[in-house]
Amino acid sequence: MAAHLIQDQLSVTRRVGESVSFRCQSDKCDNNDHLYWYQIKDTETFRLVLDVDRRSCKIDESFDHPQKDDFSVANKTNDCEFEIQRVKLLHAATYFCGCWEKAAGRGYDIFGSGTKLFVTDEQVVKPVVSVYPAASRAHLEGRSSLLCVASAMFPPLVRFSWIRRKEDQEEWVPAEGEQLELRESGRTAAILLVERDDRHTYKYRCSVQHEGGTVEAQTEQGNEGLVTVFSSDSASCGDAVKESRGAED
Repeated sequence: MAAHLIQDQLSVTRRVGESVSFRCQSDKCDNNDHLYWYQIKDTETFRLVLDVDRRSCKIDESFDHPQKDDFSVANKTNDCEFEIQRVKLLHAATYFCGCWEKAAGRGYDIFGSGTKLFVTDEQVVKPVVSVYPAASRAHLEGRSSLLCVASAMFPPLVRFSWIRRKEDQEEWVPAEGEQLELRESGRTAAILLVERDDRHTYKYRCSVQHEGGTVEAQTEQGNEGLVTVFSSDSASCGDAVKESRGAED
């Protein structure tokens, strides 16, 4: 399976006239000196906007995009960041970085996950995150289902991840299990199906990445079922854990 480039920005929100930059960790493009940036709008197709020399961060001027004079590149932390100095409404789109790789005699394209640019006066608002048991028939097959809901946020884009630890251990590890995502106006939900374990009690933590910051919610799984412990942003997560442990003691 081909590797992916890392774009750690899910979205960026700017007003008209402000500047914006897009990051792409391109160290997986070892066999190619070119990094490409693509633009896709809701009503248009994938379109190449920049061809950048990864060593010098210079732009190949031969590509003729109608907005090319608005785009530039800056050399930052050993990567070439794509920049728009003065954002316009027509720049609202999703931007993907990509490169051409070759392995075992075969060539293929690899891409980042994309960063969506919102051009608006609306303020960025962190999501409200809650975790609780999902009503399903999964328990009949020896599994439990956890539902993590992110709501009331802007922009609406979020990314879910799950970790867990045993009650008597300190180390958090990635939680294994099938995950489904559901999206509707005003909220996004992730359902994690986990194997039930009658011998141990686990704490599960749902982490929701958002442009405004990461918000987490924790729940406990045991023989008695699932109980939400707390919901907090990443800045106060440590305090919330301490309060939760104090309540248990």
